[in-house]
Amino acid sequence: MEYRKIKEQKTSLLGFGCMRFPVSQDGSINEEETFAMIDRAYQSGVTYFDTAYPYHGGKSEVVTGRALARYPRASYTLATKLPIWAVNTLEDVERIFYEQLERLQMDFVDFYLLHALNKERWALVKRLGILECCERLRAEGKIRHIGFSFHDDYEAFVDILTSYPWDFCQIQLNYMDKDTQATLEGVALAKRLGIPMVIMEPVKGGSLANLPGDVTRLFEEVRPADSAAAWALRYAGSFDNVSVVLSGMSTMAQVEDNLKTFAQFEPLSAQEQQAVERVAQTLRGRVQNGCTACRYCMPCPAGVNIPECFNIWNTYHIYENAQETQRRWNRELPEKEKAKNCIKCGKCEQVCPQKLSIREDLARLQQELDAVGRQGV
Repeated sequence: MEYRKIKEQKTSLLGFGCMRFPVSQDGSINEEETFAMIDRAYQSGVTYFDTAYPYHGGKSEVVTGRALARYPRASYTLATKLPIWAVNTLEDVERIFYEQLERLQMDFVDFYLLHALNKERWALVKRLGILECCERLRAEGKIRHIGFSFHDDYEAFVDILTSYPWDFCQIQLNYMDKDTQATLEGVALAKRLGIPMVIMEPVKGGSLANLPGDVTRLFEEVRPADSAAAWALRYAGSFDNVSVVLSGMSTMAQVEDNLKTFAQFEPLSAQEQQAVERVAQTLRGRVQNGCTACRYCMPCPAGVNIPECFNIWNTYHIYENAQETQRRWNRELPEKEKAKNCIKCGKCEQVCPQKLSIREDLARLQQELDAVGRQGV
């Protein structure tokens, strides 16, 4: 197992993300399978386990704590997160934190993150003095390291990262999202500041683990024995200021594949970096239209969520991920916001900077996504 460090704490480069445990038919965590997966990872040298207050409806912390309690406390590190959106007062911070310790059956947390910071939540953190509260908990030995996870743009990342002496930070990074959120500029900034990084979504929620066949062949030509997931994980781990790459594993097969990748970890070579860029360019070439989500077309007089419709449509064609598309199209996008409600007034096309044929594309995507959606019924 490859090991790195966050400050003085040694961490396994592969981190076990506890957000996507296997579940039973009733939706509850399948503890037998989960324990077996955690055991296999632990026995193979994984020492970093990452959970959060809301994961699995609040049950991830309970199951994670129960699984880890079977091991010596000094043999692993545990990360969990404060749900900033649930905090209104400083009393909420301590109440939630001690509830988390009770769920986890732990006396302390190795890594405590302010969860999913953005501009608005960062403003709340500063206004309430949440970091000062976390520092008091650290002084009492309840927290070892203070960090944050991030979901916003580069400007917000710079503001947050440079405003406090963080022990570490956690960002979304993969070879398809390197120019969004914190971006590669953010990675470079964290390195200059000496702030170690934890990487989440290295396989983009599974999208980069199950690529279309013609795309996968580009990897196989270079390294035929490696999975698409291994390529994505190695991309994230190739940055020398990355201390942990999280993988939200749901099956034992995923555990085994990830252990193979990190047992004898190899950063991407120059040739392999070129292969990754070819794959990224090929995937981007599958986009159906050039919507940039600038939202000049919004609001639509008929209530159509034009950018989101295009996002679902383009994402489906990039990754051919039918299950993910079904979830987004059938369950998450309200019927009143779907493309079928377009009245073809043309107002959107008059203001679109990309000069897209929006009305025509909306009609096409409605038919295609309805067809994909029916596959899941």
